[in-house]
Amino acid sequence: MTLFVPNPAILSTARDTLLTPFSLDESALQRALGEVFAHRVDYADLFFQFTKSESWSLEEGIVKTGSFAIDQGVGVRAVSGDKTAFAYSDEISASALSKAAQATRTIARQGAGKAKVAAGMKHTGGRSLYLPHDPLASLDATAKVALLEKIERIARAKDPRIVQVMAGLAGEYDVVLVARSDGVLAADIRPLVRLSITVIAEQHGRREMGTGGGGGRVDYAYFTDAVLEQYASDAVKSALVNLESRPAPAGPMTVVLGPGWPGVLLHEAVGHGLEGDFNRKGSSIFSGRIGERVAAKGVTVVDDGTLADRRGSLNIDDEGNPTQCTTLIEDGILKGYLTDIMNARLMKMPPTGNARRESFAHLPLPRMTNTYMLAGDKDPQEIIESVKHGLYAVNFGGGQVDITNGKFVFSASEAYMVENGQITYPVKGATLIGNGPDVLNRVSMIGNDLRLDFGVGVCGKEGQSVPVGVGQPTLRIEDVTVGGTGA
Repeated sequence: MTLFVPNPAILSTARDTLLTPFSLDESALQRALGEVFAHRVDYADLFFQFTKSESWSLEEGIVKTGSFAIDQGVGVRAVSGDKTAFAYSDEISASALSKAAQATRTIARQGAGKAKVAAGMKHTGGRSLYLPHDPLASLDATAKVALLEKIERIARAKDPRIVQVMAGLAGEYDVVLVARSDGVLAADIRPLVRLSITVIAEQHGRREMGTGGGGGRVDYAYFTDAVLEQYASDAVKSALVNLESRPAPAGPMTVVLGPGWPGVLLHEAVGHGLEGDFNRKGSSIFSGRIGERVAAKGVTVVDDGTLADRRGSLNIDDEGNPTQCTTLIEDGILKGYLTDIMNARLMKMPPTGNARRESFAHLPLPRMTNTYMLAGDKDPQEIIESVKHGLYAVNFGGGQVDITNGKFVFSASEAYMVENGQITYPVKGATLIGNGPDVLNRVSMIGNDLRLDFGVGVCGKEGQSVPVGVGQPTLRIEDVTVGGTGA
């Protein structure tokens, strides 16, 4: 059993930010939870949040937009069986807390729960995966603009065909405090930054776009000259490759997925189907299949919220539980689901620390953190050389999936044809069409080059967006349906 030592500095900052200025203390939190439990419920929690965020965008050397926002409030939730009552307020006060607590008692009056509010609150520890810094304060406004101007210069200098550059910088400082009816009190301070670049290249009247960027739970010092160089190179290379691209052929063929960001296909086509709420309700294609083979041998997929400084990582989830590394598929066998407290209780499974919410104004849902496939033993070059005729997809744009049947459609933003073991020419307009579990069973070679994305992922579910990470090694997949515009 892992012992988590509370970080008193984080709890102190959370108290000073979210309770003390509003004349609240832990006894006030217990009183509010007690109001919820005036009727019978199984569980209740309070989620306090203070968020400071900013974004800057630059185009043609000019700052086009700049924004700064502060948001704060508290969400109150009561759970009875599989029903939830939720109320929130963007005002933090004893009165607002009481009104929100009373609003949740509608469900409590109908409940059959026998739980009671714990007699006292005890601070439980999380992890220490990132420094509790305010990234917005790590650079002044002039330096932030200079950072965007620098990456623009780097990109333009790489090739005269680059005719337009757009860059964006975003930062967030998030303080959360969770108080639960079982006596748990947990806090976290979450920094988050992201830098993005989009370039447009033109040649012979044809224009193509390329993108790059990344970030994580760090401050702006992360964006060193070397990092800027990498982001600009990725964007320019993608745009120039697409200038030379031909229409992608269509039909079933061998597909090789590159390492890193192509793991977004795994996230969408498989990850959402392994979230606990879908499986409890029986709406996922993976429902009731623990212990069954759902992928080829060698395929192991994990969701790991414990990776240092990663965009999808959290010290605690949004119910106050420490995050963990959860094995979802091991050597092709389904091992488990991602759960929050309510779905874990109803499914008689342990919570996995995957409760996430967009803000205090949203209900927590079981969500992914950093989801990726573990490495195999094949050299990536060996995988390419094994393909007689197929597609090599290096980067992806948008996609969609139906979790009830696993069907997905994904568009490749950078892809190449492979002929007789050689990468020959770039193609445009390739889409991958298939079924998540079916595609996982068609994996025939797994590379030894596991890579995580650069820190750009945003996941949407039920109208809520949260930061996530994805990753995978190079994969060879047999007989994937490719939609294209060529012959």
